[in-house]
Order: sequence, then C-alpha cells, then structure tokens
Amino acid sequence: MIFLRFLAFTAINFKMFFLWLYQLVGLRFLVARITGRGVAWLHAPAMLRKFFEDLGPTFIKLGQIIASSPGLFPARYSREFQKCLDRVPPFSTKTALEIVQAELGKPANQVFLTFDEKPIAAASIAQVHAATLQDGTEVVVKIQRPRIRNRVIADMKVMGFFARVVQRLVKTAELANPVAIIEDFDRTIREELDFRLEAKNLDQFNAFFARVGEDELVAPKVYWDYTTERILTMERFHGLKADDVEAITRLGIDSEHYLRRGLRGWLMIMLCTGFFHGDVHAGNLMFLADRRKIGFLDFGIIGKFTPEQRDQVMRYIITFAGADFRKNAELLVEIGAAPKDIDLEEFAVHLKETYSPILGKSLASIKYEEILPTIVRGAIKFGVRLPREFILVLKQLLYFDRYAKLTAPNLNVWQDFSLVDFLFLPIATECGLDVPKIMESLVKLQAQTAARNSESSSTAEA
Repeated sequence: MIFLRFLAFTAINFKMFFLWLYQLVGLRFLVARITGRGVAWLHAPAMLRKFFEDLGPTFIKLGQIIASSPGLFPARYSREFQKCLDRVPPFSTKTALEIVQAELGKPANQVFLTFDEKPIAAASIAQVHAATLQDGTEVVVKIQRPRIRNRVIADMKVMGFFARVVQRLVKTAELANPVAIIEDFDRTIREELDFRLEAKNLDQFNAFFARVGEDELVAPKVYWDYTTERILTMERFHGLKADDVEAITRLGIDSEHYLRRGLRGWLMIMLCTGFFHGDVHAGNLMFLADRRKIGFLDFGIIGKFTPEQRDQVMRYIITFAGADFRKNAELLVEIGAAPKDIDLEEFAVHLKETYSPILGKSLASIKYEEILPTIVRGAIKFGVRLPREFILVLKQLLYFDRYAKLTAPNLNVWQDFSLVDFLFLPIATECGLDVPKIMESLVKLQAQTAARNSESSSTAEA
C-alpha cells in the first residue's frame, strides 16, 4: 500500500506539473476559447488544493485543517481550501449498512427503529446517518469509511518522508517544523480512527461540566450499546453553527452570551484538567437555541497537557491577555520556544509591537493576513518555534475570535476577564492550579476589562 501511495503521489505531482506547464504556455486558455468554456487562472493555492483532492481523504483532511485555520496559514490558502470542506463524496449506502451489520452483529433495521440511508454529512474519515433507537430517541450514527485505516497509515508515511525532505532542504522550513506538524497530524488522525476513544472524550467532557455545575455546555450523549471502533452512535443535536450569522440574527439569539460561555468553558476544562476540544471549527460548535445551551461536537481531535504544560499554558494565556510581554518573553524561553541566549528586552519589544494590535484594536479591524507576515518574520529573526500543543490552543482561540467577529463584536476573545474568572473559584485550587503565580497579571487583566467596559458604557450613554 505504501509503495502504491508513493506511486500515486509521484503521478499526481507530474499531473500538476504538466497542468501548470499547459497553463503557462497558454494552451489551457486556447482550448477553453475554442470550446467556449470559461476558465480562470489556476494560482498556487488552487493547484495545491487540486493536488490534495486528487490524493484522497487523508490529504483532504489536511486541507480542511488549512481551511479552518485563518490566521495560522496565509489567507489566500485558507480561502481556497474552504472548497475542500464539502468535496468528500459519501460512500454507498450498501457499504454503510454492511459496516453497521459487521460491527453491531445485526442489520441496521433490527438495531434501529429508523435508519436514514442518505447521509446527513460526509467527511474524510467517516459519514453520518440520522437514526432513531427503538424507544424513539433521535441519534446520529457515525460510520467509518471502508479500508480507511490502511490508506491513512500509508499516506502518513508519504507525508512524513516529504516533510523530512523539506525540513532538510529549505532553511526557513525548520522554524515551521513540518516534521512535528505531520507527526502531530499522524497522531491525531490515528486516534480519530478508533471511535471508542472519541466516545470516551464525549463522556469526559460531559462529566466535568456536570461536576462543576456548568449546565450550559454539553456534548452529545454516547449510546455505548451501539458504539464500536468503527461505529459511534450518539445523541442528535439540533441547532445553529457558530458562524451562521443570518440565522442567529433572524432568531435573535444572544450569541455573545453563548460564545462567552463556550470559550470560558473551553478554557476551564483545559486549565483544570489538561483536556480540551482540539477542533472547534464552526461545524463543531452549535447554538442549541431550543435548549439554551452551547453544544460541542466531534471529539476526534483532543488536546492533552501534562500538569507542567497546563501551568505553562495558563501563564502564557494570562500574561498575553494582560499585555505583560516581558513575562511572556520569559515564558517562551522557559518552555523552549525561544533560544536561551535571546535578548529578552528586544524580544519583549517585538512581542509588544506584533501583538498589541490584536489586543488593542476592535475585532472588526483586526486583519490576520496583515499581522501574520510580521509574526513569521519575528519567528525567523528570534528563532522562535512554539510547541505544537501551544499552536493547537492558538488555533482554537482564533476560531472563537472569528465567531466573535461575525456574531458578537463586543466580545474580546483576547482580553476579557470574565473568560478566566473561574481561576478565583475553588475549582481552580481543587485542580491544582498555581494561581498565585499569575495573580499580578490576572489582577491587571481584571482592571483592563473593567476600564474597557466602563469606556463602552460611557460611549453608549453618549
């Protein structure tokens, strides 16, 4: 399988090269004019997107990560890869029913009262069918694609090989650490292939928020009698995607309240347990208007921190939010993201110049495509390379920031004390968080939030 995937990778590379050459010499546009078909220039992001699509589900999954990460990738690539989000065709109903029978030991019509043969969603790893249990409970059944495991294993070896080649040959690529990115992708996608792990993640999420009394945050309930390595049966949610601006506006939903509770809960479980949802793109975060809750879906990608990492993340978030860039610089050295011999004063000034626009401007005026080149230049200059766990956290915060821009512009994702006020609650001490270590920055953040709220109130009254 690995040899065949290398052949496929090579063949599609040649195909893309000849397509580029075909376009470069003008033949593509000549043929289009003769046949009367419109054609647009295939720029680099489009070529790469077509390359990923031709290589199949594993590469499409990687493309979807690019699409869902504006701020971490150049804007033109994120926009182009949006087309990957709905380019995965479903596999046949016959195959889906065969997998259900093989995994559950009975035909679908004997297990479920109803089973919708047309999938409601199809993704790179699995597709989802609506169903009802024998007692009438609405559920969704997530069914893994046939033979996907072997394909993923082979594809990851191909990706790993080329990541090592790029890191060795391209000097600046080492700072982006493509090998670590692919290793992390390999780990997460392999975990996604065992739906029992995802089911345990769903249970852990619900158990935590039940314990702390935060009943506005929920994940789908798992039905373990109908769940295996390749089948996941869970409660069906009815709601709105976090970026569905039109519907949210039409229904008059207080999106700021829900987003604040959602982000606060996401931060709470991460800092209190080291466990957090690692893929909160809009399809995985829903406003459940009928239940007045916010729902988290798809727990295939999960972040996990050791107690030491959790402490570092807590200090990183609070010192960043409090604009304490000197302490932020010191912490980046402590975690190994920046060289030990770095000029801390110069580095702190760079961090302030780079990130103050994110903290100080209104959400609507922040343009990450303009800030990102500055971040990259600074990383190259100072030799900074964030650990992949920190990048995963940053990615989720960028998701929430995007939703706030769209539906709750008064919510400042980066500097709102109410998002971390739980650090003053007993749960923080019970979880072993060393809050005194960040108390100075925390009080500073509280004062900044109070001043900003006061200013907003004065403006509104005027």
